Amino acid sequence: QVQLQESGPGLVKSSQTLSLTCTVSGDSATTNYYYWSWIRQPPGKGLEWIGYITGSGSTYYSPSLKSRTSISRDTTKNQFTLQLMSVTPEDTAVYYCARWFYIYDYWGQGTQVTVSS
Repeated sequence: QVQLQESGPGLVKSSQTLSLTCTVSGDSATTNYYYWSWIRQPPGKGLEWIGYITGSGSTYYSPSLKSRTSISRDTTKNQFTLQLMSVTPEDTAVYYCARWFYIYDYWGQGTQVTVSS
């Protein structure tokens, strides 16, 4: 059974860097045909794709967030990490990690991140 679990601080100050980690169990984050993704949902809004890292380590980001986003991984811990820099209160959202293989088939439970002004 594949499981994903987000972890990280729930409160970040404006202009700082938001950093979240997704721990994968039941699968390997280096499996090449999966895209290991970050998605968020701001309050009262729909889901917004942030980006992903492939099993081979390639990364792709949403154009609207690309300048502030970095996704990396630790293969020894089977984790992948999101860093979102220079955050503002508009980055307040529930952040999810998910596995994509033509569909998002496994999701973490989500973690609330609030950016204080």
